[in-house]
Amino acid sequence: MIGFSSFNKTPETTLAAQACIDKIRNLAQQYTAGFSSPLYTMIDIANRLERDPGTARHIWVIRSNNQSQIDSCHPRINAWPLRFSPAARASEKPLLYLTSSATSAELCALSNESAHRGILCNDIETLPSRWPKGAHPWVSIWLAANPQCLPFDPASGAEAHAIALAALQSLYVEGNDGFYYMALHDEPNDFIAPISQLSASQALKGMYKLNEIDTDAGQPRIRLLGAGLALQSVVSAAQILRDDWGVESELWSCPSYTRLARDADKAQRWNRMHPHMPRRSSHLLDCLSADDCPVVAVTGYAQHVADQIGAHIQSRFVALGADSTETPPGKSLDKRWIVVLALRALAEEGAIAQTRVEQAIGRYLLQ
Repeated sequence: MIGFSSFNKTPETTLAAQACIDKIRNLAQQYTAGFSSPLYTMIDIANRLERDPGTARHIWVIRSNNQSQIDSCHPRINAWPLRFSPAARASEKPLLYLTSSATSAELCALSNESAHRGILCNDIETLPSRWPKGAHPWVSIWLAANPQCLPFDPASGAEAHAIALAALQSLYVEGNDGFYYMALHDEPNDFIAPISQLSASQALKGMYKLNEIDTDAGQPRIRLLGAGLALQSVVSAAQILRDDWGVESELWSCPSYTRLARDADKAQRWNRMHPHMPRRSSHLLDCLSADDCPVVAVTGYAQHVADQIGAHIQSRFVALGADSTETPPGKSLDKRWIVVLALRALAEEGAIAQTRVEQAIGRYLLQ
């Protein structure tokens, strides 16, 4: 059996990453002010980095999918040649892997192939499939359970842009271990406002607020959390709740429920082991511990992905995923179910009458 080592991190690795960061950062306005999708954003970033003579020699781009090919005589379709190349192993460069992988077995093979390094972008959600988000149900389990993987489900091109920059900084400038994963969809992000620098920073921690509501208006309030393409359904549900039921919704985009849960778990463990020290908080608690307003967390994956944060939510919590209702493959979560579950949570808190939940179920024919 042929043996080989992992890629070596050198000063040249940092210089290569910084060249890519500078190039991508200059494109920020294109993604933050416009309405580009996560898929378009990452393909455009890959194409620009490869076509620019100033960055082409500083990055490895692997294209194992069919949507992102550019004109090239020698396109890289896997990372194994890099593993066997003495020159490549001598000094690591940033690795951007564009793939269409539907199973955890495929993703496990890709992560081994790339030495558990790089930015792995999966566009399987854009292709026909019998599974929600185009991914086998074990994929979300593998992503959440893999300590080497930091998974994200960006809702917009701006979020994908911010995540790509953070991954380059963390992996190749700071030299941290592991790899980043992004699930990419191709729907434009015209359902949320352009992202600010502060929001981008908070998005990398797992969640950021999309709107402000009047807490003194006396209307029932709910917090709605959404990730990836499911955020569109969440925003639509908020509009229905306001127009039809007089409920105000505090909206949050959650690019990574897994990162939120890991951060909260880490803080909880530290507090248990250091009972006499000042307690540590987490980004999740910093965002959601202000009051006891109910929280509904929505994901296009199975419900367990959003459920990861449930143990740390201090108010009433409801998780909703593709397996929570009869969501057809390739379809977004039904916004009507989000409305009904939000009303039910408010009814259980005594904020509205239970009859309103029954009215909503009958109105939307969700028997």
